[in-house]
Amino acid sequence: MQEVEKLLEQAEEMVKNRSFKELKTLLCDLQPQDIAALLSDMDREPAAALFRLLPKDQAAEVLVELDSDQQAALIGAFTDKELAPILDEMFLDDMADLVEEMPAGLVKKILKNTDPESRKTVNDLLKYPKDSAGTLMTPEFVDLKKNMTVRECFDRIRATGPDKETVYTCYVTDEHRRILGVVSVKDLLLASQDKPVSEIMETNVITVRTTDDKEEIAHDFDKYDFLALPVIDGEDRLVGIVTFDDAMDVLQEENTEDFEKMAAITPSEKGYFEVGVFTHAKNRILWLLVLMVSATLTGNILTRYETAFAAIPVLVAMIPMLMDTGGNCGSQASTMVIRGLALGDMKPRDFFRVWFKEIRIALVVGAALAVINFGRVLLFYSGQDQVKPYLLAAITSLTLFLVVLVAKSLGTALPMLAKRVGLDPAIMASPLITTVVDACSVLLFFSIACAVLGLTI
Repeated sequence: MQEVEKLLEQAEEMVKNRSFKELKTLLCDLQPQDIAALLSDMDREPAAALFRLLPKDQAAEVLVELDSDQQAALIGAFTDKELAPILDEMFLDDMADLVEEMPAGLVKKILKNTDPESRKTVNDLLKYPKDSAGTLMTPEFVDLKKNMTVRECFDRIRATGPDKETVYTCYVTDEHRRILGVVSVKDLLLASQDKPVSEIMETNVITVRTTDDKEEIAHDFDKYDFLALPVIDGEDRLVGIVTFDDAMDVLQEENTEDFEKMAAITPSEKGYFEVGVFTHAKNRILWLLVLMVSATLTGNILTRYETAFAAIPVLVAMIPMLMDTGGNCGSQASTMVIRGLALGDMKPRDFFRVWFKEIRIALVVGAALAVINFGRVLLFYSGQDQVKPYLLAAITSLTLFLVVLVAKSLGTALPMLAKRVGLDPAIMASPLITTVVDACSVLLFFSIACAVLGLTI
């Protein structure tokens, strides 16, 4: 890591000094992701100048790693003569992603500099439903026939491999492109050269369809430890593969989306710096308005019990502790449930099993917090004369115990309910749970206080 940072510093210095010959040599030692990071910190003209120093195959890899604004700036700066060789080196699924992100003017420029066959394939990829396997897959894979020998398989891999995204996993198909089996290069290397591939291929092949959700496919990679996953169409023909790196991108996008929802932010497909201030504000203000309006419920409850805390003002001092503790307990439960649902460890049908476990946790946590709170109230509020300290301690501790039970139950139930009705459980995260638990905490506290102390509303 330190070596990469050192190389990046050298590259930045060479750009400043316009030492392009030395820079070209240095760039060969950098990964595409590192070069993309270097370009992201540069102005448009020097970035384009540096990009032109890259070999075409490396330039294609770097272009894929850039964000959409940087891609648009570079493509706009290229002539057709410069752009065409770079596009020729790109994998077709990456080109489809590029076309999908670009404005109409640049899309025409890209397609104009693409050969007819690639253009047709890209257009076919763009026709699949958004967020489906069809949009994620690459149509470039190594296909073999069952009557081939191992030697013939290697001849085909050498002949077609340079244009494929991966050659490690190969697929055996029939004359109708239906998948018969899968074989790895490792299996081929360890087998006799004259052995038919049909004798060494794995016939129990897990496949996905072009219309399957890409998040489910990404979880299949995590479950089965795949390097690639074959994609079939409605007629069971092999039309492409999803590779491990694309699946990891999907998981990262999904995690980012869940974090945004859990923070009450409308998810955005673009990066933080790609989104303008007003768009960020728009993505956040809707949920904040919903939470603000819903918080009026707590205010209405407080207003209802105004007489009670006017008679005994010390009761008001207990409210923040109860609300915060309840919100925190609810957030803990909802976080565990949301994550469990995302990983597939829990299903909505497991509700009572999960709830029973969380309730037992709540009993232990609530009892411990109640005992500690009882001592805390006696210690800090023994000098006040509005209500007997032991009564105040008993009321707040009992309320605290019940609030923990309610919070854990809500933290379990709301994400499960969201999943059951087809919503993303992440929307039932901390902000919403906290708002609901706050209202419950205040209602429980004053109901118990009024009952014990004989206060009237």
